[in-house]
Amino acid sequence: MLVHLNDLVALRTSGTPRGITSVCSAHPVVIRAALRHGREAGSSVLIEATCNQVNHQGGYTGMMPDDFVAMVYGIADQENFPRDMIELGGDHLGPNPWRHLSADTAMAEAEKMIAAYVASGFRKIHLDASMGCAGEPVGLDDATTAERAVRLAIVAERVAQECGGQMPRYVIGTEVPPPGGADHALDTITPTDPQAAQKTVAVHKRQFEEAGLSEAFTRVIGLVVQPGVEFGNHNVIAYDRGKAKALAQMLDGEERIVFEAHSTDYQGVVPLTELVQDGFAIVKVGPELTFVLREALYALDLIASDLVPGYGDRPLKHQMESIMLAAPESWDRHYIGDAPEQTVLRHYSLSDRIRYYWSATQAEHAIKRLVSALNGKTVPLPLFWQHMPAAALFADAPLDPEDVLIWRVTQSLKAYHAACNH
Repeated sequence: MLVHLNDLVALRTSGTPRGITSVCSAHPVVIRAALRHGREAGSSVLIEATCNQVNHQGGYTGMMPDDFVAMVYGIADQENFPRDMIELGGDHLGPNPWRHLSADTAMAEAEKMIAAYVASGFRKIHLDASMGCAGEPVGLDDATTAERAVRLAIVAERVAQECGGQMPRYVIGTEVPPPGGADHALDTITPTDPQAAQKTVAVHKRQFEEAGLSEAFTRVIGLVVQPGVEFGNHNVIAYDRGKAKALAQMLDGEERIVFEAHSTDYQGVVPLTELVQDGFAIVKVGPELTFVLREALYALDLIASDLVPGYGDRPLKHQMESIMLAAPESWDRHYIGDAPEQTVLRHYSLSDRIRYYWSATQAEHAIKRLVSALNGKTVPLPLFWQHMPAAALFADAPLDPEDVLIWRVTQSLKAYHAACNH
């Protein structure tokens, strides 16, 4: 069954809940894996960029929204995946990248970002103005958050009308802890209080109506809540549907929305399936996909070290260590511990902050050298058993390293697909 975002509420209310995987990554291999899997599964693909990854100033990827769309569509064309089956989403679109500035300045930048996203063809827009700016509390109250979300929605509506095509569909709300995983070992995560979730919807509805955006509010399709799932640097909190029962029941009184669940990485098929069944119909995954990509790259790095004369001893891993040490700003605040502990976390943390560094020129050169070293080589079965046993199907035949990378990412995507289409 081909499921689109607009189908989710009707499927839930009819007693046949389905879900959609939100692929939150700007890595070309992850996007290629998602589109190839979508083609093979006959499903649409939702790909989202975050405010920090991609914005009108370039973000940490260096890409503006137009650049991101061009990359996604270029890969789609190569994979023979129809562009009209791609849903493009913007995640946490609000003042977050500029929250060190005054609220007025940060919101002015957020408006420019929203305009760039919508003009580029993004039509799933997560309005998230919940973060305090300079001189404000870390988390803002519902009224202020909704007021700023409406400011952004006004821009989105105007730009969409100017550009033509489908009008935006909105997601409101945010989740705690912040996106990307927690920085410490976790014991438990409390699901969002149902009354707090209801208040978020009510306050946003009132603010939209007062701004003359009643029709736009009918296109609010999702509410971000915390279902009680999270991952930190070291561990994962799995979904406990008993603890989220009251929150899930809140949807019984909502005819227009589903829940959007963030940080569902590393949950596995059974918890993900229960999430979808309970109304968390949009399940977002990001760090898990680049974590398993790194896992495959490092395994191939080890295989090449053992197999290819002159390749060296794990040059890719050593290069990534050098890159991260030279530019620590994307990991040092998040990886607490002594030097050996930080060394492990830089490469193997579940939060996967190494993902910020794959676009560095030195990293790209190291990966290119790895791929060149193994391309067409026949890797003996015992070497795969040693370094990546699950990939043994690639043994004893000429190797295309990119096939291994895409295969590994696809294993995670298949778990999401199974859960969303149970």
